[in-house]
Amino acid sequence: MKGPQFEVGKVTIGQLVDLMAEQLEENIALMYPQRGIKYNYREFQGVCNKVAKGLMALGVQKGENISVWANNVPEWIYAQFGSAKMGAVLVTVNTNYRSFELEYLLKQSDSTTIILVNGIREKDEYVNIMYELCPELNSSEPGQLNCPRLPKLKNVIYIGEEKKPGMFNWDDLYEMGSQITDEELLAREAALDPDDVINMQYTSGTTGFPKGVMLTHTNVVGNAVSQAECQNFSPDDCLCIPVPFFHCFGCVMGTLLCLVSGATMAPVESFKAKTVLETVQACGATALHGVPTMFIAELEELEKNEYDTSTLRTGIMAGAPCPIEVMKAVVNKLGASEICITYGQTESSPGITMTRTDDPIELRVSTVGRALPNVEVKIVNPETGEEVAAGVQGELCTRGYHVMKGYYNMPEATTQAIDSDKWLHTGDLAIMDENGYCKITGRLKDMIIRGGENIYPREIEEFLYTNPKIKDIQVVGIPSRKYGEEVAAFIQVKAGETTTEDEIKEFCKGKIARHKIPAFILFVDEYPSTASGKIQKYKLREMATQKYGREEDAGIETA
Repeated sequence: MKGPQFEVGKVTIGQLVDLMAEQLEENIALMYPQRGIKYNYREFQGVCNKVAKGLMALGVQKGENISVWANNVPEWIYAQFGSAKMGAVLVTVNTNYRSFELEYLLKQSDSTTIILVNGIREKDEYVNIMYELCPELNSSEPGQLNCPRLPKLKNVIYIGEEKKPGMFNWDDLYEMGSQITDEELLAREAALDPDDVINMQYTSGTTGFPKGVMLTHTNVVGNAVSQAECQNFSPDDCLCIPVPFFHCFGCVMGTLLCLVSGATMAPVESFKAKTVLETVQACGATALHGVPTMFIAELEELEKNEYDTSTLRTGIMAGAPCPIEVMKAVVNKLGASEICITYGQTESSPGITMTRTDDPIELRVSTVGRALPNVEVKIVNPETGEEVAAGVQGELCTRGYHVMKGYYNMPEATTQAIDSDKWLHTGDLAIMDENGYCKITGRLKDMIIRGGENIYPREIEEFLYTNPKIKDIQVVGIPSRKYGEEVAAFIQVKAGETTTEDEIKEFCKGKIARHKIPAFILFVDEYPSTASGKIQKYKLREMATQKYGREEDAGIETA
C-alpha cells in the first residue's frame, strides 16, 4: 500500500497527522502491546487534538518552548504531535539528566512548561529533582509557579495518577482542552509555517555547555521522508522503536518516520531485550531500530528463548559502527535482511548518509552509506575549506533541507557550524569513495561517544571544576569494546587536599548523567604538553589505554 503524497517544505507535522487520519483512518498508527493500546490514525488524531487543545488552554503560545522529560511512554508521543499541531516547540530532555543538567536546559531554553514522569530508575527521582530546583512548587497552585531559580517556568505537568503539589496531572490537560473549540485549534494550525522551529534538542557543546539545536517542521519531516524512502517504508510496515524518543533517532527516525509513511509505531518504554523481542512478535513488526549494543543484547536473548521475528525486514542501526559479525547475525538470526546504517548528527535532523536496503553487507559495515535523497555531502580540507578528491580524508560537510535553523540564542556558535554557503561543518573526519560512500575516520572535535551518547569532555571538566579539592582536570575517551568509548578523567588535586576515586564519583552522582561520570579516574601531578603549553590530550588517551589494557579495543573504530 502506498502512503498519502505530500510535498516536503509545504506541510507541517500537524497537517500530516490530519492527512493520515483522512486517508488512512483505519490503519494502525500506534501500538503498545504491554499497555493494551492500539489506535488507528483517526483515533490517534483525536488524542493529539486533545493535547493540542490542552496546551492552548494552558495559555501556551505558538513558538513557546515546552520540555518533555520522560522515557518512551505514550504521553511522550501525544505531546510530540499535539504540541506540533498547536505550534509549541518541543524541547527534548535526556532521561539521564540530573539536577545540574536539567536546570541548565530549562534556563537556556526559556521553557515555560515541563512534562515529566515520576522517574525511571528510582521512584520519584524526577519529581524530587523538580522540588529541589523549585521548592516553591510545594506551596503554589498548578500553573502559577513563581520560581526565582527558573523564572520562565510556569507549568509542571505530571504523567501519573497521584496528585503532586503545584503540578497538573496529564488528565488535567485533557480536561482543560475541552474549553478550546475545534475552530480555535484549526485557526492555530493554519497560522503555522513549515519553516517554523518545532523541535529543540540539546547536544553537548565543545564550549562546555549543551546547545539547543533548533529544528523546523521541514527539517524533521524531510529527514524522516528521506530515510523512509531508503527503507522502502509504506503503510504496511510496523516499526519497533526501543531507542529513546529524546534523541532524533527515536522521534524523527522513529515516530515521525512512521507518520510520514502511514506506518505503525510500536515503541518500547525502556530498553530490555526481552521486551523488544516480545513487541516485535506481538505487533508483527517489519522493522527494528537500535544502536549496536541493543542488537547484541537482542541476539543474546534470542539464543536463550524463542521469539517469532520472521516478520522483520528492515530497520536502522546507528550511533556507533557495527561489527560485521553482529550485522550478519541481525540479517540471518533476526531476519532483518534489509537493515540499514545511518550516519548523522542532531544539527542535521539527524540523517546525512545512509546505506540502502540492497547494498551488500560488506558495504553496510565498512561505510556509513551515501548521501540521503535531496541531501548534499562533500569532504573538504579542514584548513583550506577546499573539496578533496575521492579517497582523501577531510571534514564531512552537508547542505540541504535538513540543516538546522541554528543554535538557540547562540548566534556565534551557529555561524561557526554553518558557513555563508549554508554548508554544515560536522567536525567529523571522513573519506568518500568514487561512488559517494563515506567512511568516518575520526573527529576534529574533542568528543567521546559512549554507547551512542555524545559526551563533550569540556562539559564534565566544567562540572568537576566546582569540586573545591580539584585544581585541574582533563577528560578523555578511552576505547571500550562494549561501549565504543568510556570516560577517563586525569585530575590534579589542590595542594594540601586529598581525595579518592570513589569520592569523585560520589560527587558526580545525581548531578550529572550516569554515562558522563568518569569510569576511570587517574590522579596526576602534571599533564603532557607542547612547548607552547598546550595539553596533549591524545597522550593522556594513550596513557589511559595502556594502563587499563585497552590496546586491543583501540583497533575498533568509533564514529
